[in-house]
Amino acid sequence: MHSIKYSILIILSLAITVGARAQMRINTAYQQYISQYKDLAIEQMVRYHIPASITLAQGLFESRAGLSRLASVGNNHFGIKCHGWKGRSINADDDAPGECFRAYDNAKQSYEDHSRFLRNSPRYASLFNLRITDYKGWARGLKACGYATNPRYADNLINIVELYGLSKYDKAKDYDHFMADRYDARNHSYAPNGFHPISRCNKNYYIIARDGDTFRSLSKETGISRRKLAKYNERDKDDVLHNGDIIYLKKKQKKAMKVFKNKPHVVKDGESMYSIAQMYGIRLKNLYEMNHMAPEDGISVGQLLKVR
Repeated sequence: MHSIKYSILIILSLAITVGARAQMRINTAYQQYISQYKDLAIEQMVRYHIPASITLAQGLFESRAGLSRLASVGNNHFGIKCHGWKGRSINADDDAPGECFRAYDNAKQSYEDHSRFLRNSPRYASLFNLRITDYKGWARGLKACGYATNPRYADNLINIVELYGLSKYDKAKDYDHFMADRYDARNHSYAPNGFHPISRCNKNYYIIARDGDTFRSLSKETGISRRKLAKYNERDKDDVLHNGDIIYLKKKQKKAMKVFKNKPHVVKDGESMYSIAQMYGIRLKNLYEMNHMAPEDGISVGQLLKVR
């Protein structure tokens, strides 16, 4: 199954050109966080007029890319303290030992509260006179308005925005609603080792199973029913999952992406028709039909299979 995971990553990978120095500084955990939360940040920008780049940079910096205790236990991505908060809370050391911080059921609640915290506080009112693309003005304004005590807070946010190219999200007119809504449904209590990153393939979304995962546990984490998850992946809801299994979150397509037109798949050792269908995000029935094969037909190493 590991080969399937690596193959799909190769299929979907995009070359990113960056300077040698910047490349050395780029943190893969930060990149993963951006991939997971950029649509949520854009959604908040559309609703509250806060630059998505600033929301992402603050989330990255305050939560250490979602790895801090506040984020992993309390779903608090922005380090917002209680300040009269009547909801759940979590204690952590900050300016003083054991300070009270807000806690949330999921990341979307944290992003929503962060937006309202800025939008509804007179302290930050002047920021909303800035252009949505003025991430430097927002970063410096947040520091000047007292969001953080770190003297380099503004510089840290600006550096994150520029290193990871976050300013492009400030020009977005729309966002992936599926990805944004996922964070309203996903439950950290069913993901003690952290959420499974969601990736895209062929107009669909998938996660990679880990040891110990079941359709039941993934259903509780994702908010998608166990029956639907199994059906989307053409499996039984009681099937045993293995580390590296690709699990799609929506119904698969009939054909592979357009880039694979007239580019057949070359069967490799250990592959099956099912693993190939999962690799390209296509339905097993359609893979058989495209190749004029029946389920009982076998495949051999080196065989060419149409995927579109």
